[in-house]
Amino acid sequence: MSMNRRRFLTVSAAFAATPALAQSHGWQGRAFGAEVAIRLSGPDQAAQPALHQARRIISQIEQRFSLFRPDSELVRLNRHGHLRPSAPFRALFGLADAAYRITGGLFDPTVQPLWQALVAGDDPAGASVLVGWDRLSCDDKTIRLAPGQALTFNGIAQGFATDAVAEALADAGFGNALVNIGEYRATGGNWRLGVEDPQHGLLATRRLGRGAIATSSAMATPLGGGGHILHPTQQPRWSTVSVEAESAAMADALSTGLVLADPELVRKVRRTPGVHRITLVDGAGDLTTL
Repeated sequence: MSMNRRRFLTVSAAFAATPALAQSHGWQGRAFGAEVAIRLSGPDQAAQPALHQARRIISQIEQRFSLFRPDSELVRLNRHGHLRPSAPFRALFGLADAAYRITGGLFDPTVQPLWQALVAGDDPAGASVLVGWDRLSCDDKTIRLAPGQALTFNGIAQGFATDAVAEALADAGFGNALVNIGEYRATGGNWRLGVEDPQHGLLATRRLGRGAIATSSAMATPLGGGGHILHPTQQPRWSTVSVEAESAAMADALSTGLVLADPELVRKVRRTPGVHRITLVDGAGDLTTL
């Protein structure tokens, strides 16, 4: 994974050397604007259809949540201000809502107008007043944005796709697979991942057997004189945050929001069911693990 992206995880170990894992398979491609990869073990006649299904799942999710496809559900919601969402869109919307509440509003997908203003070099003040997840509404049929609002799911959609692929592989019987779609999730095995900071390099290694890990760093992508993890009132407190959790989508969203969080909130989030470990890197490169 290139160092100009906001997530910094590298695989440094592969399958354990056992006869059951003798046939390893992999696929690499691009999705969500970056390199993605899947590694799994099993007979070729089963692995190839599973990898094909995984690619189809990735394509379907990208089609729903891309900001760059004019017919995606997300673009249509932003364009019209309302949407009758599909079941997958509603599921991701619910996860985003949960992450917003867990982080006390620090994870907020309504920052898209603020991002657009900074990219254009405009004064962000006008866009900042549009931010507020609590200003949109959702009933049994329709999601509605407040006037001027727009969403980005860049802090959770990759994790959502990672979960979907990992669960499909597990359902197909692949108990030793690693999925990397910006975040990592393992269905089993013994994987060693490195946590890296864009300024301080490799700072820790983590072993992943089951579950997920996601890492965020605001300055991975500089934007408007700062980093790309945005909030109308908060600035980044941590250089890098890595979250290990059962769900890649939740690890993705929490690692994004917690870049802005004070230590007390981080400790509170660590106690959330399904969150296993949080790694913090400060501006000096010092590492704290909770």
